[in-house]
Amino acid sequence: MARSASSVQIEKEHILALLTDAEVGKVATAETKRALASGEQYVDLDDLSAGVQTAKGGAAPDLHELIVRSAVGGNTWAAIVDRLKAG
Repeated sequence: MARSASSVQIEKEHILALLTDAEVGKVATAETKRALASGEQYVDLDDLSAGVQTAKGGAAPDLHELIVRSAVGGNTWAAIVDRLKAG
């Protein structure tokens, strides 16, 4: 069953709430990248159902809506992954 737009937005907000203030800054800086390195993991906030994705290298998909693993700490990344599995 498809999730409503409001439930998707709520889940996105829950994921963002897992980030510390410092990580929010790093994620914002990562948003300016134009490409992701091959093998870099990320979560697309507009497609949470896809789970953790791995970049193939080259142009990055809509970086303004991604959380790149390298931009957050290990504990935060683990919490994001757990949240995605639970969702």
